[in-house]
Amino acid sequence: MATHTHDHPHAAPTETGIILTEGAAREIRNIIQQQELDADKVRLRVGVKGGGCSGFSYLLDLTESQKDSDEVFEQHGIKVIVDPKSLLYLNGTTVDFKDEIMGRGFVFQNPNATTSCGCGSSFAV
Repeated sequence: MATHTHDHPHAAPTETGIILTEGAAREIRNIIQQQELDADKVRLRVGVKGGGCSGFSYLLDLTESQKDSDEVFEQHGIKVIVDPKSLLYLNGTTVDFKDEIMGRGFVFQNPNATTSCGCGSSFAV
């Protein structure tokens, strides 16, 4: 059984959080390198904001600022942070990176989304 460590001891051990694929982690490492960011300080913020064609849109950001309330998940050496409100909508979401003829970019696979638009960047619950 895989153990999941948290910076917050109050978090339930059954919590899934945000899943980052190896491909997405590799691309994030590339971006960190290209932008000459400090890999030890940079966090990948995943969140949601109102808007988009389905009601919510995904937010992906490289940042060095982390709030005390943020949940932290480490995946493939990348620290992923998400605020508690976004986590309600994103728990169990996989962030993948696609590099295909139709385009390249990060793709969200959210089990909580009831409808999503064709662009894959917004959803409804």
